[in-house]
Amino acid sequence: MKEELFARLSRRYLALDIHKYYSVAAGVDFEGQVTVDPVRIEHADLESWLVKHIQSTDHVVIESTTNAWHIYDLLEPLAEKVLVANPIKVKQIATARVKTDIRDTLILARMLAANMIPSIWVPPAQVRNLRYLLSQRRHLVGMHTQTVNRMHSVAHRHHLKHPKGKRFNQKNTEWQQDDQLSDSEKFQLELDMTTKQHLADQAGKITKKLARMSHQKPWADSMLYLMQLPGFGVITGMTVLAAIGDITRFETAGHLVSYSGLIPGLDQSGVKLRHKRITKEGRKDLRWAMVEVAQRAVKSDPLWKQRFNALQRRMHRNQAIVAIARQLLELVWYVLNRRQPYRHFSHERIAYKYLTWSWQVNDADREGLTRQQFTRYYLMRLGIGHDLQRIALNPKHPRRLASEAELLALRPELLQIE
Repeated sequence: MKEELFARLSRRYLALDIHKYYSVAAGVDFEGQVTVDPVRIEHADLESWLVKHIQSTDHVVIESTTNAWHIYDLLEPLAEKVLVANPIKVKQIATARVKTDIRDTLILARMLAANMIPSIWVPPAQVRNLRYLLSQRRHLVGMHTQTVNRMHSVAHRHHLKHPKGKRFNQKNTEWQQDDQLSDSEKFQLELDMTTKQHLADQAGKITKKLARMSHQKPWADSMLYLMQLPGFGVITGMTVLAAIGDITRFETAGHLVSYSGLIPGLDQSGVKLRHKRITKEGRKDLRWAMVEVAQRAVKSDPLWKQRFNALQRRMHRNQAIVAIARQLLELVWYVLNRRQPYRHFSHERIAYKYLTWSWQVNDADREGLTRQQFTRYYLMRLGIGHDLQRIALNPKHPRRLASEAELLALRPELLQIE
């Protein structure tokens, strides 16, 4: 007890107010008295300054910004504790009429000394890297959609008849030479076709990389459980895993749903109680992924379609989809925590889900496994389908599965799975 008290009395509490090209650092003691005078540090000199001035007993706080993770990685081995503050919640707690870099830094340091920092979870490097990839893919897909919409507007402007097949296929460009189009419009369409193809190629490369990563550590252990669920594919599965990170940090399914922002708001005053739209607080990418999963699940799975139809009788379609997304996210929490098969699917349907996963992973990335062996591999890891020899959801085109003996010869470590 005395040691803890002495450590607190002697500890410094530092804050870094991070900007694009520089940071402002300042420190206080447990009473809020300045112990490290505010100083502006250019980012070119930041690493050397931190090594020289940060002590092993220091507690340090930084705000979550674009370049916060790099600075966190520099601080983490130097200080006793490093926190990343939630900037939105910090502003709710501490506001000032006069706002300067020095004031902001000292306020942050004093909040740290008073144990009032609303901190956020710091994702490990592998989660950050996955988030970067997914963010880049979303950006490319968004630009691709903008390009296609721009081409649509040219066609609609002149009421051009839609040609057979896909209008923007590389082999279907005759309509782009229509006499009604001006030379500048033809030139615009030519450029947009090139841009569209380039964006599609770039997004496709990221998609292939994500598919390869989904079959590798550390993601394969969780994708095993997500890919068995209705509506999930490689992109949505990896997006959910990137957004969640460590599932054990959510004590209940409700905490995870709240983190996603899929819960409805609440307005209560006296005896009046009114539910509002979803809060949309939390990770936008997680909400997007779960809505996508819900859209697919209500189309492909009878159980979720039935639940959706029941909801749609008393609310708007979009509200019903969000409600399904919320229920599916709760299901995600349960399967990732309990590590068990989805009980509303037959083993054959789960096998088919794994087979569709194998189609998205290149031959080289399956590590020597055929598609049939890939499917059996994940069935064995899940501990189901021991007697399943083929997938016959479509009786006209049954699909053979590799035997367990065949897999054990290739992957003897599967013998250790109970």
